Amino acid sequence: MAEEQECDFRKSCADSEAAAAAEPLGSPSETTAVAAESPELENYNSKCVFCRIAAQQDPSTELLYCENEDLVCFKDTKAAAPHHYLVVPKMHIGNCRYLKKDQIELVENMVTVGKTILERNNFTDFKNMRMGFHVPPFCSISHLHLHVLAPADQLSFLSKLVYKVNSYWFITPDYLIDKLRT
Repeated sequence: MAEEQECDFRKSCADSEAAAAAEPLGSPSETTAVAAESPELENYNSKCVFCRIAAQQDPSTELLYCENEDLVCFKDTKAAAPHHYLVVPKMHIGNCRYLKKDQIELVENMVTVGKTILERNNFTDFKNMRMGFHVPPFCSISHLHLHVLAPADQLSFLSKLVYKVNSYWFITPDYLIDKLRT
C-alpha cells in the first residue's frame, strides 16, 4: 500500500502544464515588462495565473497579508471549506514534483504561512484542518500551491475525496518533506 502511494516527484509533468496554461491578462509584452521590473519575481511565467496574482496583476484577487516575502496567500475561488486558502511561492515552480531537497524550507514556510492565515481568521483548531498539494496530473494550475482547508470536518463528500490525505492525487506537506529528504 505504501508503495502504491509513493510518487516520483522529479517526473516531468508537461501534459498537466500545457492543460493548465492560461491566457495572460495583458499583452505578453506588457506582462513580461512588468515582471522584468520586479526582481523578486524569479522565474516569472506570464501565462501562469498564479504568477500574475503574485505580481499583483490580477485585480480580482485580493492578496492576504503574508509575512513571508517569497510567498503570497489568497482565498481559493472554488472554496471547499469555510476557510480555503492557497499559499503560493512568487517564484514559478510547476508543482511538487519539481521540488528538490534544498527547497524543504520553502515547503515549511508555506505551512507556517497557512497556519498564520488561519489564526488571523480566528481558526486555531489545527487538528481540524487539512493542508496539502495536488500531485500531477491532478493539478488544476501548474504552479506549486498549498491548499489550506478548515474546518476539515465540514468538507463535502466530494471535497473529502478531492483532498484525501496522502492519496495518489493529494499529499500532505509532511509526506512531501519526507520524500524530499530521501
